[in-house]
Parts: sequence; C-alpha cells; structure tokens
Amino acid sequence: PVPRIHCPSPLAAGSTLSALVDALGHRPEAVGTAVNGVFVARGHRHDLALHEGDAVVLFQPITGG
Repeated sequence: PVPRIHCPSPLAAGSTLSALVDALGHRPEAVGTAVNGVFVARGHRHDLALHEGDAVVLFQPITGG
C-alpha cells in the first residue's frame, strides 16, 4: 500500500499541485508528480487544481542513460 502523507496545513479550495509541492517543502525540480494515476509534468503543476479525494504521488525522478 502507498503511505498517506497529510499536508502540514490544509490547502485552500482550488489549490494547485504546485502549491502542494511547495507546502510539503520540496523543490519543484526534485520531485516527479502524478495525480489520480496520471503523470503531471512540472510545467503543468500550476494549472492543475486539486480536489478533495485526489490521489497525489510525489516521487524521485530517475534520470540517466
């Protein structure tokens, strides 16, 4: 099971994924994000409003080649 982590302070209605990443203290480039099982690119986080019940996953991006 995926652990549930609660934001240290409630987010205002209509808060964005970008605001959540910031509220949790992560640098935007340091985490990958997905909402409800769909990857959300860093450049689109400020456009995505979160809703009660959304499943948000933050993960360490893997790079290399």
